[in-house]
Amino acid sequence: MVAMATPKRIKTYEDFAKVHAILLAASGLPEPLHRRLFQKLSTETFDGGEHFQIEPCEENRQRRLVLTSDSMAKDSNVFLIDHAWTFRLPDAYKQLREVPGLAERMSSLMCVDTDRNLDGETEVEGVGDEASREKADVVEVVESEVREAKEKGDGTLRWLELDSLDIDDDTLLSLDLPARFPDLVALSLYGNKLTRADLIVKEVIKFKHLKGLWLNDNPVLKNRDGEFADIILKELPELEIYNSTFTSNFGEWALGFCAEIYGKDSPTNADQADSPLLSVSNLDLSDRNIHNLTNKDFSPIYLPSLSYLNIHGNPLEQNSVANLLGLLRGFPCLHSLEVDIPGPLGGSAIEILESLPNISELNGISTSKILGTGKHVIDSVLLPRLPEWTHDEPIHDRIISAMWQYLMTYRLADEEKLDETSVWYVMDEFGSALRHSDEPNFRVAPFLFMPEGNLASAVSYSILWPTQNVWKGNECTRDFLLGIGEDKQRSARFTAWFHTPENYFIQEYEKHNQKLQSTSLLPPPVQSSESKSIRPHDGRLLRVYTDIPHVEEYLTHPEFTIIKEPKDADIIWTCVQVDEELRKATGLTDQQYINQFPFEACLVMKHHLAETIQKAHGSPQWLQPTYNLETHLGQLIGDYNARKREGLDNLWILKPWNMARTIDTTVTDNLSAIIRLMETGPKICQKYIEQPALFQGKKFDLRYVVLVRSMHPLEIFLSDCFWVRIANNQYSLDKSSLFEYETHFTVMNYRGRINHKNIKDFVREFEEEHKVKWLDIHTRVRNMIRSVFEAAAVAHPEMHSPTSRAIYGVDVMLDSSFQPKLLEVTYCPDCTRACKYDMDIVVGEGGVAKGVDFFNNVFKCLFLNEISQVSPL
Repeated sequence: MVAMATPKRIKTYEDFAKVHAILLAASGLPEPLHRRLFQKLSTETFDGGEHFQIEPCEENRQRRLVLTSDSMAKDSNVFLIDHAWTFRLPDAYKQLREVPGLAERMSSLMCVDTDRNLDGETEVEGVGDEASREKADVVEVVESEVREAKEKGDGTLRWLELDSLDIDDDTLLSLDLPARFPDLVALSLYGNKLTRADLIVKEVIKFKHLKGLWLNDNPVLKNRDGEFADIILKELPELEIYNSTFTSNFGEWALGFCAEIYGKDSPTNADQADSPLLSVSNLDLSDRNIHNLTNKDFSPIYLPSLSYLNIHGNPLEQNSVANLLGLLRGFPCLHSLEVDIPGPLGGSAIEILESLPNISELNGISTSKILGTGKHVIDSVLLPRLPEWTHDEPIHDRIISAMWQYLMTYRLADEEKLDETSVWYVMDEFGSALRHSDEPNFRVAPFLFMPEGNLASAVSYSILWPTQNVWKGNECTRDFLLGIGEDKQRSARFTAWFHTPENYFIQEYEKHNQKLQSTSLLPPPVQSSESKSIRPHDGRLLRVYTDIPHVEEYLTHPEFTIIKEPKDADIIWTCVQVDEELRKATGLTDQQYINQFPFEACLVMKHHLAETIQKAHGSPQWLQPTYNLETHLGQLIGDYNARKREGLDNLWILKPWNMARTIDTTVTDNLSAIIRLMETGPKICQKYIEQPALFQGKKFDLRYVVLVRSMHPLEIFLSDCFWVRIANNQYSLDKSSLFEYETHFTVMNYRGRINHKNIKDFVREFEEEHKVKWLDIHTRVRNMIRSVFEAAAVAHPEMHSPTSRAIYGVDVMLDSSFQPKLLEVTYCPDCTRACKYDMDIVVGEGGVAKGVDFFNNVFKCLFLNEISQVSPL
């Protein structure tokens, strides 16, 4: 968001239009509404309540905005929206904790101030019977269920829900449920504190007629749900639903449960009449983890009236495409079908429709429209990605997870500079109730009002105006991805707000991963020839121009001299990019040596670095899975979903392509956050090293300095001087810690307290703490660094230049197995520590590296072919 700096109090519309000209143009607000906007801003008029109403929807898990006026014409009015919360991302947790009333307002606005049970029913704190049951004595709840069974039936309890009652193992035993209720058909112990698998198995297998069992959200299932399920299913052959998913024994009861025939008030087919499935017309079997749909009860004989079927989210891998299509063709009334595409029926919507001629609607879209557009991948009308949480999750964590559905962003700038850190904000309840539509009837834009004519007086708002004619009762919508088309991955980006087809993205990821696994370019041949020394034959000194203070101060070798004019230098050693424009401006020639290689962006820009390594090595162990979000968002979503299905950790780190000092770098396990963070600039998304090697409980990384004489043949050297950077806080994966810079990041030169550690002491203490030999680790690091530069040499031969010499910083982390992981490669690295401190050399021949000699050794190696305190790679 760009602001004009004009120190003048805004009094007239003309002043307003002049000062805010750039902002008005950027907002897209039609010019006829500019004067009305000025009037409302000047008088702080928030009159949306006179025209709109906020309504709950999605079972009170979202809100929507509805027009209450009789009508509103296109471009006829503009409304102010206040910002309820404005912050920079690292401050989010702190503000939620410290700003009075903020957490309460945000939890209400984002609809996360309620608790939900297993079946999706909302339990509002302090309201109704469900809330009080959480606090009630477990025994009283059981007795209440018994009384209800007697009042409504024969007194036999067949359905028992004991959710979120803090039941532990001892309490479960004391209830003696199998002895008291041997005829139970369904038992839910969702959201309790059960921990002992052996005890729980012993109790539940006593229910010989059990068809439904819910143990979701209990500690006992953590990391062992599959093993637990196998034991229970072996002992309970009649069980059809386990933890919300179908067992291999599913039949009439499970199908009837999904058709809402069976439930608490009607647990079984008591009168043994004809199959109750005969009248079922709608059946939602989505996300039931069904592997095989071939079943005597799921057939046209028992479901002759079935007209709508949803089988989204089921693997169905035990059925062939042909068998499934044949089964579905047999249902005479089936006209509407929802299924993953690609998925168990194949990868083409058109081919599915050709095989099922009776289907008139596929994934909520009419057959005629699909065939008319020729689209092969058609997903359902996208369901909103509603926030999810466990019953004991702190309110701050709920807000942090849910806020990505509501956040908007801008970055401040004035005439002098652009703010490095983006501002995020949540619109007030009025603005936040606007939901998405591909054909919106309203538009929203951020607007910075500067009543004093300068940025210091700025107040941020959002402005809303109708872009279509709207009528009373119409929902008011906006386009969440305004101006973003498929060329910018629009469909994939909708995953931030909606449930998009997981199977499609997993398939994209698998294709990408298979390509990486099959990639392996030959490394460049090792050649013994060396670049020649550039020492002048006439004995004169080598003239060096530099704009780097440490080089100017510490390059004292007698064969080099510092000069002030770059055009007269033999060597240009600079921190700025030398392009053709700069060459012409400063009079540089092709004969001068420069500390840059052509196309070195393939190493020093994070997205190019990953592409370079993947092009040469595929997916080496020392590079974490990495995705350029500007080109491979779909593959990242697939990887995330695949890991989620397999129960693997899903913590990722987002890094801007070309920013240093961890600016705009974020650690998150929230897929919506990953996608929304694309809005603050191009980034890579890389799998976070969740289990790094720690030093005394703290995270650390290592900075190495690589000297490059030549890319062809590859001549590279590793400085004996390297240093460790240690985080200030103890390492933690608590959600709140992900916002703590001093816990997850190690560079403290620009913020935080520098935790300086002598490398000799670090190595000695690290070896003692972990019982390892540092030289073994160092060997692995050397091999990795060699592989990085081999990748550049092979993938980008255009890097070669006979007049280039350079040093690069290589940042490395160790995982818990002490394997090196590449973090990044930096151009013209900050060598303050190498110059400022003398270092004990812990590799090679040992000795002491004098800080004052660091750049002398660098220049001797690169330009005189003399090796001192560096080693060839």
